[in-house]
Amino acid sequence: MKLCVFHTPELTPDQNYADCAIAIDVLRATSTIATALAVGAEAVQVFSDLDKLMHESESWMPEKRLRAGERGGSKVVGCDLGNSPLDCTPQLMNEKRLFISTTNGTRALQKIQASPTVLAAALINRKAIVEYLLKQQPDTVWIVNAGWEGSFALEDTVCAGAIAHTLAERLDCSLEEITGNDEVVGAVTLYQQWKENLLELLHYASHGKRLLKLDCHDDLKYCAGLDVLDVVPIQREIGVLVKNS
Repeated sequence: MKLCVFHTPELTPDQNYADCAIAIDVLRATSTIATALAVGAEAVQVFSDLDKLMHESESWMPEKRLRAGERGGSKVVGCDLGNSPLDCTPQLMNEKRLFISTTNGTRALQKIQASPTVLAAALINRKAIVEYLLKQQPDTVWIVNAGWEGSFALEDTVCAGAIAHTLAERLDCSLEEITGNDEVVGAVTLYQQWKENLLELLHYASHGKRLLKLDCHDDLKYCAGLDVLDVVPIQREIGVLVKNS
């Protein structure tokens, strides 16, 4: 198994040769997606374009859908929810489809949606993602970070490092054996430095600071939790993620 990490969708090659591609947006899209599926959502359908989200979701009965829209960390007017995983309660999500569009995370998922296998990862479901990879043993794995509007993001990179580090440990191999590009080594190094202080790292992150200004302290605390959920969001059809069974 060889891993490659790409810091943003823009830095991800257009020619996709990954057997398995993983999107990461710790703050907060993939954390929200994993949580929604864990508490009972029927599926999560992702969009980079808000107008398309509104159009597609119109075909669903209002009682069977939820619309989540976020731009710049804030909820979009006209949507039921923003992009907080803490809004994903069993009572709200049960058997509903979540239609979601965010500033960065949904673009990362869109970038890799043609891959044979597409997963959504965050710190909260790191172990579940690793267990899936160990079971399936894909030859080539791409980890695509959402970043922030085309720029590097600490929180996504530390998550990529957490996945790579744990994979190497579980495979009982050296990091070199699974490294497909330099970014993997950088991500693992970041994780090793901060693995005991992930919440503090999220407070250093530029997007973490944006969310703190929006009074999202509890979101950061939740998103910094490691291995909180045993759920693997997997693409069932283009743009539609379900809980892997």
